[in-house]
Amino acid sequence: MTTRRRPLEEGDPQIHALIQREVLRQEEGLELIASENFASRAVLEAVGSELTNKYAEGYPGRRYYGGCEVVDEVERLAIGRARALFRAEHANVQPHAGAQANLAAYFAVLKPGDRLLGMTLSHGGHLTHGSPVNLSGQLFEVAQYGVNETSGLLDMDRVREQARAFRPQLIVAGASAYPRVIDFAAFGAIAREVGAVLLVDMAHYAGLIAGGVYPSPVPHADIVTSTTHKTLRGPRGGFILCREGWGKPIDKMVFPGTQGGPLEHVIAAKAVAFGEAQRPEFRAYAARVVRNAVALGEGLAERGFVLVSGGTDSHLLLVDLRSKRVTGKAAQAVLDDVGIHVNKNTIPGDPESPFVTSGMRLGSAALTTRGMGPAEMRRIAELIDVVLGAADDAAVRRRVQRDVRELAAAFPLAGVAASALK
Repeated sequence: MTTRRRPLEEGDPQIHALIQREVLRQEEGLELIASENFASRAVLEAVGSELTNKYAEGYPGRRYYGGCEVVDEVERLAIGRARALFRAEHANVQPHAGAQANLAAYFAVLKPGDRLLGMTLSHGGHLTHGSPVNLSGQLFEVAQYGVNETSGLLDMDRVREQARAFRPQLIVAGASAYPRVIDFAAFGAIAREVGAVLLVDMAHYAGLIAGGVYPSPVPHADIVTSTTHKTLRGPRGGFILCREGWGKPIDKMVFPGTQGGPLEHVIAAKAVAFGEAQRPEFRAYAARVVRNAVALGEGLAERGFVLVSGGTDSHLLLVDLRSKRVTGKAAQAVLDDVGIHVNKNTIPGDPESPFVTSGMRLGSAALTTRGMGPAEMRRIAELIDVVLGAADDAAVRRRVQRDVRELAAAFPLAGVAASALK
């Protein structure tokens, strides 16, 4: 049965207007935030579907509510597609976000006070990898590894030394601002040597892994966590993959351990995204993401920007701005003003505070979804250089803003569903 829907514009004009403003901001700007992407219309339709009305505590076939026969099928599809896409033994698609996925996985392995070894936030790790301002750093005894501050690269010999000395029960690999390939096999060997469980947070790299252009952690890790909305180009949410033996503890810690009812409308959108990522077109997309990141980095390097680690193997770049005599905070503000959206980011050995930073993080996934290629990436590098070189010149900012809008208009968001997969 279908019913006539009251449009949002009529029902809540304030929210409708704000949504339209955000659509315009996305349409007219250049999205270079590495953790953002543009979901397909099919994903957005699933998120906005009537499945949002259904409460379904528990798991398919084992719910605490009646009327779950349809959402059971939805969730089973999402689980099956996640397992097939990443060749995993077990999948849980209920986590509301990557942070919730990590917390549930930690409690499946650890008790409060147990030892966790993770990558430090200031060197490219994530808040949930043991940062003292996060629950992961407050509930567990934490030691943290980082990169070589000269090369910007992970030193696996140093990680091994730390693991031998600290003897953690859990080692966390993965990063939010590390542009290079992470040696998951080496992390697996270290974990086995010290008797630790290896958890890989692949949130940033999941789409590249699904597309076959970045190594998979699944053969090497006991547990893998991820988001669905970055390079994987799905809805905002999380999921967990693991070896079969960890399946029951993981499921128990997702529900009822750390969450209540799952968001079945979001799970449906996850299923859509997993299905899209199984297509040959997605593999081509993932390859273009990396090529575009490399081209953007080359364009910046040619203009005197310093890239942490010297470049990228993935979708993201970490830029040291000290040679340009500008902080990350200042760069983010002036680039926002002209419609180029980035985020300030700490760099290894950063002399500035996390609220100021000496770096910025850039990503190519969203603009690749819009259909842009290496030529556009080099043009964007030029625009970044121009505006940061004349940050106080209003006329320059206005000119760059016009150039940004002209470039964005050539790759409209209305064409995302087609251009992203061609």
